[in-house]
Amino acid sequence: MSKHNVWTHKGTFLLAAVGSAVGLGNLWRFPYLTGENGGGAFILVYALTIFAVGIPILIAETMLGRASRRSPIMGMRFLTRTHNTSRAWESIGWLGAASAFLILSFYSVIAGWAIHYTWQMLTGSLSGADAETIGEGFNALLASPALLTLYHTLFIIASGLIVGMGIHKGIESGLRILMPALFVILLLVLGYGVANGDFGAAASFLFTFNLADLSLEGWLAAMGQSFFTLSLGMGAIMAYGAYMSSELSLTRTAVSIAIVDTAVAMIAGLAIFSLVFGAGLDAGQGPGLMFVTLPLAFAEMPFGALIGGVFFILVLGAAISSSISLIEPVAAFLVERFDLTRPQAVFAMVVASWALGLLTVVSFNIYAEGTLFHTLFGRSAFDFIELLTNIFMPLGGLLIALFAGWALTHSEVMKEMRTNETWFAIWRFLVRFVAPAAVAFVFLRAIPQVEGYLIPTIGALVIVGAFAAGRTFLVDDSQER
Repeated sequence: MSKHNVWTHKGTFLLAAVGSAVGLGNLWRFPYLTGENGGGAFILVYALTIFAVGIPILIAETMLGRASRRSPIMGMRFLTRTHNTSRAWESIGWLGAASAFLILSFYSVIAGWAIHYTWQMLTGSLSGADAETIGEGFNALLASPALLTLYHTLFIIASGLIVGMGIHKGIESGLRILMPALFVILLLVLGYGVANGDFGAAASFLFTFNLADLSLEGWLAAMGQSFFTLSLGMGAIMAYGAYMSSELSLTRTAVSIAIVDTAVAMIAGLAIFSLVFGAGLDAGQGPGLMFVTLPLAFAEMPFGALIGGVFFILVLGAAISSSISLIEPVAAFLVERFDLTRPQAVFAMVVASWALGLLTVVSFNIYAEGTLFHTLFGRSAFDFIELLTNIFMPLGGLLIALFAGWALTHSEVMKEMRTNETWFAIWRFLVRFVAPAAVAFVFLRAIPQVEGYLIPTIGALVIVGAFAAGRTFLVDDSQER
């Protein structure tokens, strides 16, 4: 790739990766999973998995992007050719692109809810409302395909416009304004929570480490959240890595991304639970925490309508920073492979993903239950698409770890990482053995049909088979040292 396709500023990759990582997963999924799984114990497992699994794979995925200087699909095609490996490894790029496409389709619908609540808050529609009124309002939103489609359309157009403007004028310029503004708003909401909520109860809830409160399913949820929150396996990090300066340290950048991402999740958790506990509400409300419990908390507090509106603007901004990273892998591929202009490629990606998103829209109302889709797949279209991403992303992450750990030679990795032998040895051990085993376990447990004794058996077969495939083209490191 030409120099034109490298971020203008060295720190932009960090902003872009953090923007991709910081989204609904931090502000919505992390708090409610923490609430459902015993607070601090969940966070402990989450943090350990971030270090042992998330950071090694994050380094690996960024490395593949920077080494190829191409979109994920074309980049893996380039790397398989230059390493004389099986073209089957190109599936890493295809899995990432497919995940990004599928996630954007329903992510845009869910993020659109924040548009609704921003308007509701700023107009004072929810001031003084009780739990029943807010609950009925949320149900009414889900029951309206017209409203959901409108918000879905507005959100995906806004995301597409940013990416369509280009790497520098669009993504880079947008993130340099968006991300600092989001951090300021988050701290503002935290300050409001400290002043008007119960910060002590929130801190105690989040940071009291009692592993007895954490079930096996809670452990798996923590491991899964640590993987998904860094945007691994969806092509975004590889696509952004292709524009990363060769001078930047992969390790320091990956650690920085993990720290900032986790800090945002923690601050969001403190802010949200301060408000929830201050209003005397239940922290374990599940997915309804953000869209039912929080509006109720804001409704009962001074200046709640204004701060609530600001909070949902934060949610919208974080969602947009993530959605643009979902558009980029596919748009970049269309530009490289079919010689489309960037606006044409973004338009094609956005329109297709928007159309698929209509299945998610009708999953909440017209085709909620009892339809042919339910009969065929035993779940709604939204649940089925989400299940596909829960398969594609871990599988992509597993293959990224194996390819980087076994196919790339010692000299190639050291050229990109520019680190000492001790950290190289630790990273390679984690990315070859620990990360694949952990991802395979979470992946297999997430599939409802895989139970009991099949889990360790299939997991072992997946890992051993992949290692064997890797060894067929492995260059003997000792020849290079």
